[in-house]
Amino acid sequence: MRSHARLAAVLYLTAVGAYLLDRLTKLWAENQLQGRAPIELIGSTVRLDYTTNSGGAFGIGGSAPLLFAGASLVVVGVIVWTSFRLPRIGVAIGLGLVLGGALGNLTDRIVRGPGVGGSVVDFIDVGPWPVFNLADSAIVVGAILLAFGAFRHARDDDPPPPTDEPEHPGAGT
Repeated sequence: MRSHARLAAVLYLTAVGAYLLDRLTKLWAENQLQGRAPIELIGSTVRLDYTTNSGGAFGIGGSAPLLFAGASLVVVGVIVWTSFRLPRIGVAIGLGLVLGGALGNLTDRIVRGPGVGGSVVDFIDVGPWPVFNLADSAIVVGAILLAFGAFRHARDDDPPPPTDEPEHPGAGT
């Protein structure tokens, strides 16, 4: 299997894993948390608390669910289009997490429609952050991996800093 095909396989396996974990945890949250008091895991700092959200990640933009559904479709399309041109494994994993998370939240919007304008199940409540889900986490972690990889790759491509030493030993003497 060629390197690009292996990286595409890593991307899609990562996406499937993130998607399945997201779907399973949301189904669990619906069945175990909906209509009940929050479950405190670490005092009031980390809780499991069922809610729904028509906006984007972490509850941003609640009045524009179609915008977020459209953005998710664009992101999915771009990732699929680039999936066989990946340069490194970190990029494959980062894009796989973003793809799995985007598809997880998009599935919620479709299932809880109308159309793609439905809401998303959220249930992880951590301190000052808005309540979120594993799809949101996958998207954020994937984006961080991509940013870190881009920074690291750019740093590796930078030429070494100039020195006062001659390039060749003995030159200039």
